[in-house]
Amino acid sequence: MDHFLLVDGHNLLFRMFYGMPDHFRTPSGVRYNAVYGFGNALAGVIADLGPTHALVLFDTEECGERRKLDAEYKANRPDYSEMDEDELPFSQIPAICSLLDACGIPHAEARGCEADDLIASYALAESGEKHVTILSTDRDYWQLIGRRISVAIYQHGVTSVVNPTAVKAKFGVTPEQFADWKCLVGDASDNIAGVPGVGPKTAAELLTAFGSVEGIYEHLDEVKRARIRESLDASRDRIALNRRLIALSGGHPLPVGTEACLLTARFPRSILALARECAERHATVEG
Repeated sequence: MDHFLLVDGHNLLFRMFYGMPDHFRTPSGVRYNAVYGFGNALAGVIADLGPTHALVLFDTEECGERRKLDAEYKANRPDYSEMDEDELPFSQIPAICSLLDACGIPHAEARGCEADDLIASYALAESGEKHVTILSTDRDYWQLIGRRISVAIYQHGVTSVVNPTAVKAKFGVTPEQFADWKCLVGDASDNIAGVPGVGPKTAAELLTAFGSVEGIYEHLDEVKRARIRESLDASRDRIALNRRLIALSGGHPLPVGTEACLLTARFPRSILALARECAERHATVEG
């Protein structure tokens, strides 16, 4: 069966920019630690998983409809407008795209939605005929995990795959329940509030007992702890909003056709040299 690797570009970019030392610089002083880390990680994952297709998707500044739904959504993210270019992860994206082009790996930006939504759209569309792996440490994707969709994490040169058993062991819920679990507990990384008094363990207990958020509200009078029952009752609007902020339902237009994602090229022997070359080239053009 064909195997489609979907890469959360900004997730990998940030991990490499802040995780790799900043001494990776061209002779003219241009920083390229994220370019090298990105290419090296992607080469490692492709070698480990052996996908037949691959696509890297990047975010833009748009948040789709989510920011319109909730002004607090991702309002906790850093303000990069006052930072020097050398301190900006985004400054290395053009060189990363050049590296991807040189390696024959297509890439695209999400427009009108977030990369999460676009990756979910590809995963749900392709999983009928292919196995799909999403490369990201963002746990939002765990709600998509199933028989033909998995999530890969690349750390310290090792690729590990998150499956339904791992989700259950980590949070006490199934992947099908994971979005509901996040609706209940919230998501600090995206500045999404949860139900007051409902933490990870309580959320898992509620979903184990009642199956879903809908099941919880259908049997609200059966929730034993009065404080939790009252908090859930008062948080109906919050839960409804959270579902719209958290759920990845797919259905967005796909900017790159599947046939264009077929892997035909290989990574060069020296990714370090290619990363340096791409960084220097873009610095020269921009300068």
